[in-house]
Amino acid sequence: MSNYQQIVPIAHKILQKYDLCDHCLGRLFSKQLRLSSNKTLGKKLKKSLSSSQKCYICKNLFDNLTHFLKLMTDASSSYLYDTFSVGAIVKPSIIDRDDSIRSTYKLRGIDSIKTDITKELGKVFARKTRKVIDPLDPELIFTLNLKDESCELRSKAIILSGRYVKTMRGLPQKQKSCDNCLGKGCRTCDFHGMCEFESVEGVIAKFLFKKFGGTTTKFTWVGGEDKSSLVLGSGRPFFVKLQNPLKRKLRLSHAKFDSLQINHLKLVHKSPKIPLKFYSTVKVKITTSSKIDSKNLKKLKKLEKNSVMVYDKSGKRSEKKIFTIKYSKNSKNVLTLIFKAESGLPIKRFVTSDDVSPGISTIFGTSCVCQEFDFYDIEV
Repeated sequence: MSNYQQIVPIAHKILQKYDLCDHCLGRLFSKQLRLSSNKTLGKKLKKSLSSSQKCYICKNLFDNLTHFLKLMTDASSSYLYDTFSVGAIVKPSIIDRDDSIRSTYKLRGIDSIKTDITKELGKVFARKTRKVIDPLDPELIFTLNLKDESCELRSKAIILSGRYVKTMRGLPQKQKSCDNCLGKGCRTCDFHGMCEFESVEGVIAKFLFKKFGGTTTKFTWVGGEDKSSLVLGSGRPFFVKLQNPLKRKLRLSHAKFDSLQINHLKLVHKSPKIPLKFYSTVKVKITTSSKIDSKNLKKLKKLEKNSVMVYDKSGKRSEKKIFTIKYSKNSKNVLTLIFKAESGLPIKRFVTSDDVSPGISTIFGTSCVCQEFDFYDIEV
């Protein structure tokens, strides 16, 4: 006896007690018969039997899929994407009726009603839009609430990397979060997590919102600088994660603003999980409380290719290497240092010798203050 002949009596027994639509009936047996269309199998099994209009399990939900497809189409009309997945929130009563029949007739290893609905919606939506169903890593995720007939849409975040060159003093690196939502995104800040765009972070975020759409950004910085510092040369690297973008493809790799230039912008797969090691070439302007002694200037050369110790308040200690160092005396109390150092050297504390040994103040034997410092090159 074939598998089909074995299931016919069970199907008829179920139909004598419950009215089921073609989809729900076919689903109960299609996996056993290795068939892809639940509806076709259901029709075949019901051929000799008459039934009423209402399906016991889904209450003819499958006849109403066009409505949900329209919700999906409307929700995704502004998005550019290639892949998607579908999830659903189903009334508990539907799931209970489905579970009851599967349990009563010992029908194991079959798709649930919820799985069948999402599969059917995905199949029809893919045909209609020519997009690809990707349950593992979709660019758009639809969640259909079949209880209140709504559709929620989430777009997979994109990650970009780039470098910024800062040519004007007075622009801080980080942006203050929205006071109302503390950066989570709300109506007050147009769901961006920030109300102002007056920083390196703000300028880049505003550019990305305009280019890709999206809600909030999360930056991973490769080092930082003072509000008054310039970042020159090839610029400081950064990574940024953009949530819920409308677009996913990048056409240009640079952008220029009054005080900032973004270069080498590209899409990447992930942000670094641990801080990247990098080397900075820094120009520092220093003032001293007493006249600069030429003998002390020569002592600076001893720092070259040596390490300085940095002590943190937590009690941690780290070594930071200085690779090259050059100096020039501007006046009796002002000098300029240009040096290349390992990432993580606190510039101002290095000048004042504040828990950094040896520091400039210690070497000079007098109080030294960092007036300003600029980054000329950052190598990763």
